[in-house]
Amino acid sequence: MDSQRWSTLGFISLALFLFITSSSAELIIKQVIEGRGIESNSSNSLTSNLGVTRELRDARPSSKIVTITSFSVIKDRNEPYESSVFEAAGYKWMEETEYLPEGWEVNVDLKLFVHNAKLHKYLTVTDGTVKRYSTVKKQWGFGQLIALSTFHNTNEGYIEQDIGSFGAEIFVVKPAQQQEKVTFISNPPNNVFTWKILHFSNLEDKFYYSDDFLVEDRYWRLGFNPKGDGGGRPHALPLFLYAQGHKANAVATNTWGAVNLRLKNQRSSNHKQLYSAAWYPTRSGYGVGVNNIILLADLKDPSKGFMVNDAIIFEAEMVKVSVTNIVSA
Repeated sequence: MDSQRWSTLGFISLALFLFITSSSAELIIKQVIEGRGIESNSSNSLTSNLGVTRELRDARPSSKIVTITSFSVIKDRNEPYESSVFEAAGYKWMEETEYLPEGWEVNVDLKLFVHNAKLHKYLTVTDGTVKRYSTVKKQWGFGQLIALSTFHNTNEGYIEQDIGSFGAEIFVVKPAQQQEKVTFISNPPNNVFTWKILHFSNLEDKFYYSDDFLVEDRYWRLGFNPKGDGGGRPHALPLFLYAQGHKANAVATNTWGAVNLRLKNQRSSNHKQLYSAAWYPTRSGYGVGVNNIILLADLKDPSKGFMVNDAIIFEAEMVKVSVTNIVSA
């Protein structure tokens, strides 16, 4: 069934039911259930009121307002009043459902209202749960909307000049068709980047940055200050990994980056290596790393093998990164 036909035939049984007598205790407005009966919730049942919240608001209900003049005429009657059919959230309410497709269901955020003329506000009642209308459950409501003693007390403002006004607000909660899926990839392809810095002794007191390199959906780069940074300055050499922009058509979002930051030993396999991991924000230029991958004294010691011919070699091994995709929910 196409969306136009669904909208036209989307009839859900829902009614504001005024049931106001001395025997109805604290109940004032309920919804009609199958066979035009009444829900059997008791005003003495704590369970029926768990999670229900009430607050006053200025805005009128967006779906339906029913105003009854000469309210005293029906005050002691047991018969319900059902409003006319009305449209809300793409459906017609208080109609039958036999024309809906098999297995239909509609999820609804429902609020019911009582107007307070004295305060020029609406008492808003909801329980914060999504109501699932279906062939199994076609009617929903609240066990208690407002105490009759409060409603009938003219000093409270809900009945003024023998007029009572009620409302409903219906929002259909449509399931998401897509979801954002974050996947962590260990040891992705092309995950090692090598950066050789020449003429180290001639470098100035500033940050230097490598070329960008691509791992999965995001570009990265290395950066360091030859004179030190942070708590390691001026005795240790820092090394940081920076997240840059995303590749074309990638989902631009936070990215997890776990990396082995490495200063290579050019005479042996005794490299200096420290691990760093963080969520990198969407914006470019955010760096995370270490302030002391090696002491500058050890770096400049020819016997150590980390600086050869006034050159050093950094390496970044991306051991885990995240990739975000939009997929079907």
